[in-house]
Amino acid sequence: MSDQGAFVHPTAVLDPDVCIGSGTRVWHFVHILGGSRIGENCVIGQNVMIGPDVTIGNGCKIQNNVSLYRGVTLEDEVFCGPSAVFTNVRYPRAFIDRKEEIRATLVRRGASVGANATIVCGSVLGAYSLVAAGAVVARDVPAHAMVIGSPARFRCWVGQAGEPLDSNLVCPRTGERYRIVNGNLELE
Repeated sequence: MSDQGAFVHPTAVLDPDVCIGSGTRVWHFVHILGGSRIGENCVIGQNVMIGPDVTIGNGCKIQNNVSLYRGVTLEDEVFCGPSAVFTNVRYPRAFIDRKEEIRATLVRRGASVGANATIVCGSVLGAYSLVAAGAVVARDVPAHAMVIGSPARFRCWVGQAGEPLDSNLVCPRTGERYRIVNGNLELE
């Protein structure tokens, strides 16, 4: 059941027991499975599959061809680039039922996942982290870290605006200053 203020394209399929917040837009050929909860003011791109039992916060943008399986949680203002992949079982086999082995993936507030990136289940992507396009994440990503490659590895620190910080840990877009405390980046 969606909020009166949500837009759902006629080609989208919403299973029973789905909640979609006000201002959210659900586009062509999306399938949202039962038990899924989507916050307010989200954009769900074409050919996205969500669920079952997935939670998406407010203000998220999920680009075309992304699948969010059971066990995935996106906090507020998360960006998922086109064709990003989220897994939910570590060692899948078609002939073995492993629904009891689903591992959770948590994407914290403001994080971005680039196009064609793969997020292996059991990972936590820290707040405002940035996973580069095509990266393969198989372990936790610290808040404000940019990771690249396969396997994903730390490249640099990024501010809340998503841009790499300069050598003084200042955001070139906003001028915000950061500092490293106990190995973690935080605003001054």
